[in-house]
Amino acid sequence: MYDAVADEYCYPGTTVLKNRLDIRDAEDLKAFEAEVSDARADEEIPAGDLDFEHFKAVHRHLFQDVYDWAGEPRTVRISKGESTFCYPENIEREAKRLFTKLKNDNLLQDLSQAGFARKSAEFLATLNVIHAFREGNGRTQLSFFLLLADQAGHAIDLEALDPDAFLQAMIASFDGDETLLAAAIERLIEDEDPREWS
Repeated sequence: MYDAVADEYCYPGTTVLKNRLDIRDAEDLKAFEAEVSDARADEEIPAGDLDFEHFKAVHRHLFQDVYDWAGEPRTVRISKGESTFCYPENIEREAKRLFTKLKNDNLLQDLSQAGFARKSAEFLATLNVIHAFREGNGRTQLSFFLLLADQAGHAIDLEALDPDAFLQAMIASFDGDETLLAAAIERLIEDEDPREWS
């Protein structure tokens, strides 16, 4: 659960996010959110230019059934434990900087597995620090990462994903160490012919 300052996203006196079904129990909302966002993730994800507008469209797609603000950057400050995420007034600027860098890096195309893993770890680490939305950042980041990997020509094996290890790698990346995250991503990339990169 996030800690938030003056959180108008929640029902008064609670930490339960206001939602389209008016669910007031935190566990019930968590279960509903997971169910419908998983179902939306199985649908075709919106196409786009792999920019911030596209990223917001992916969030809107995943969470349209749950939150009226799906796809809209958050307006409150949030933190998790000792980690404070990007202040809302800086989200647009920092996101523009990150996605401009992604474009300048040719959307991470023409890289070896190790190169893609390293560069996508840098991208995901920064995207996570920005934490553009009030809720649903992790699932949106994963869906967007899959689009990015596909465009870059790297097949991802989600069956190889260890959620706990990946979470720990994301936490380490928040503190500036992206090596665990890069290694975790490289383990997800299905083996390719190394001659392609010689």
